[in-house]
Amino acid sequence: MTSVRPAVSPERLLADLVPPRHFARARFSTYRADPAHPSQASTLARLEQVAGEVTARTGGGLRALLGRRRPAPAVYMDGGFGVGKTHLLTSLAHAVTHDAGAGSVAYGTFVEYTNLVGALGFLPTVEALATRRLVCIDEFELDDPGDTVLMSRLLRELADRGVALAATSNTLPDALGEGRFAAEDFLREIQALSARFEVLRVDGEDYRHRAVVTETTPLGADVVAAAAAARPGAVLDEFDDLLTHLATVHPSRYGALLDGVELLALTGVRPVTRQEVALRLVVLVDRLYDRDVPVLLSDVGGDARQHLFTPEMLRGGYRKKYYRALSRLGALAEEGRRLTA
Repeated sequence: MTSVRPAVSPERLLADLVPPRHFARARFSTYRADPAHPSQASTLARLEQVAGEVTARTGGGLRALLGRRRPAPAVYMDGGFGVGKTHLLTSLAHAVTHDAGAGSVAYGTFVEYTNLVGALGFLPTVEALATRRLVCIDEFELDDPGDTVLMSRLLRELADRGVALAATSNTLPDALGEGRFAAEDFLREIQALSARFEVLRVDGEDYRHRAVVTETTPLGADVVAAAAAARPGAVLDEFDDLLTHLATVHPSRYGALLDGVELLALTGVRPVTRQEVALRLVVLVDRLYDRDVPVLLSDVGGDARQHLFTPEMLRGGYRKKYYRALSRLGALAEEGRRLTA
């Protein structure tokens, strides 16, 4: 991938605002709520109601007229990584699309929407998204004050135009930005964001750790290289080279960086010690997971939590991002090992 420098048009950024391939078959009926955590079932039931409310607003006649007099629903799922929030969000998107038609839903991660504003400009982004009945925002996180103000304005404009909103995050809305910047200086914007959403708590355990074993013996570099050479669509890179290359590519293009990649093999994987490098790696892992791209890792060590991100990072303000990335990377690594077994 280090030789690829993708160019992404604004049109593609808009066209890519769809549920990721990994969740193409996610539906409310396929979500398995854990009886030990009742909040999962209650959130599922509420989202099924929201889907009905959103699609009811798209019809004609008196029903639609009365529906538009009420504010469009806005829900915010809060919970730890791996509890099924993205499954629920994509299920909502698929349900609305099924009933309201193609083009009725925009689905993207938080960073994809901020990148869209950067590519199109604020007002054109509002106009483009205002044509949708539902805007879904996965992994809602405010990493800097500029994003706080930007997303507050964007959501206000969309809500005022009757667009329903749905978001997921690992942080309650009134705690967004905590530990990352002086959130108290932007308290009004953060409170405005919080006030727009009905918060749905999703408790539970990380299902990826229940389904796979992530602490496995690392593969040797020769094994990884041989496996990559034998598999069509596989890409082999040195870890340091990839990290250097990521710094030259805007995160909005990481998805395009993976075009045609069926397996990513990395050698020389080592601890990442710089925060900006680690955050870029998190975005790449998210795009790999969205696209179901298996990975093969050599030299990462037996326990990725101890070897990929530093203990300071796993205690800091971005810790939830890092743990999500480790959870997803573990699942992708196990899939890579399965394919090459």
